[in-house]
Amino acid sequence: MKMANEQNREKNRQYILNRIQEMCYFDDEFMTKCLEDYPTGIELMLRIIMNDNTLVVKDVQVQSVIKNLQGRSIRMDIKTIDLEKKQYDVEMQKADSGSKPKRARYNSSLIDANAILPGDDTELLPETYVIFITENDVLKGNLPIYHIERTIKENGKLFDDKAHIIYVNGEIKDDTPLGRLMQDLSCTNPDEMNYKELADRARYFKKDKEGRKIMSKIMEEIVNYEKIEAAKRMLERGKLTKEEISEDLNLPLHIVETLANDLQPV
Repeated sequence: MKMANEQNREKNRQYILNRIQEMCYFDDEFMTKCLEDYPTGIELMLRIIMNDNTLVVKDVQVQSVIKNLQGRSIRMDIKTIDLEKKQYDVEMQKADSGSKPKRARYNSSLIDANAILPGDDTELLPETYVIFITENDVLKGNLPIYHIERTIKENGKLFDDKAHIIYVNGEIKDDTPLGRLMQDLSCTNPDEMNYKELADRARYFKKDKEGRKIMSKIMEEIVNYEKIEAAKRMLERGKLTKEEISEDLNLPLHIVETLANDLQPV
């Protein structure tokens, strides 16, 4: 039994290490660890997307929650402000479902709702950018970048409310600064990345002993959650015994038994 447990632990450890090697910046957990407390990487990304090499970021927050007491709150992948007090919400989207236009609209509205205090003049609202970096070309225009602005329909002029939405197409990986950035964000091998700022962080969490230890702990929690959810589904189907589920998922039998008890009707 002891040898079997050790083999299971080693199997789990190797699986987690392999998962880490397969991850890129489009994977939420990997992106979070690489960019938290690392304004250099975020600044590089924004300078390229905004085409502004003078842009300087401050007050960077990763996985920042904006509360909405009247409705749905949001969790921003990257929230930051630059020296000109422009606010940015940068979303890394692997799934198309997370990057629909109304989500961009909603994020923009919540940034505004939390930007000024009750009684403040609305002219105090900051200039804002909601930026969706999508793995796929969700807007289907075959463009590297899409700038969405409100315009006056009758004359085509900008409404100029200082609220901007940008979609960046991760499918176009050409030899431009933006294309090279898209290459890096989808690249699983830091040695093949173009930008040192992003490669160094990816390399730390993939190849450095301490970095891998940090990522392994996070991935272990994710893998355990995935196994527990899979066990619940298998128990609900009722086609396998608890022992078979435990063996198939490499999950301790006592956990499967506890899950089975929890699923029993009261």
